[in-house]
Amino acid sequence: MKPPTALILPVLAVLVAMASPASAQTAIKLEGTCEKLIVAGLDVTQNCKDTMMNTVSRNRTSFDFSAWDGRSLSFSGSGAQQERTEETDALQPINLVVPGEKTDEGVVRGPLAAVGSCSFSNPQEGKTAITCEATSAKGRYEARFVTDAKTPPGAPKP
Repeated sequence: MKPPTALILPVLAVLVAMASPASAQTAIKLEGTCEKLIVAGLDVTQNCKDTMMNTVSRNRTSFDFSAWDGRSLSFSGSGAQQERTEETDALQPINLVVPGEKTDEGVVRGPLAAVGSCSFSNPQEGKTAITCEATSAKGRYEARFVTDAKTPPGAPKP
């Protein structure tokens, strides 16, 4: 059973600056429901965590998903190429996926060139979905995460 959703930071509206310039320039942790997680064609949705990260580092934007079995998946692309598909919707082209897996030696991550996109709407009161799809030489990658997009009390206005 998944834990109930608490107050949620809306994606891309409230960005938390990271302390070190060498790390991500902005990052936001979202809470909600992971509805789909497919890594190289393998469906691991049942293990998907109910949190995800959205980070911006230099000119790259990434959407990072993780699972309780130690797997992770990051979809990454140039933020400068982001397009508007509707007044409130954005499309982020993806050219890199980074699947990860926990092993006895630690976490193994292997970046792969990919073609795909992540779509999301500007956070407003109500449900907001982040949907990512990409294909690489090693297979198909998909994720879908839904957050209720509530701004926590005291957060800055977008």
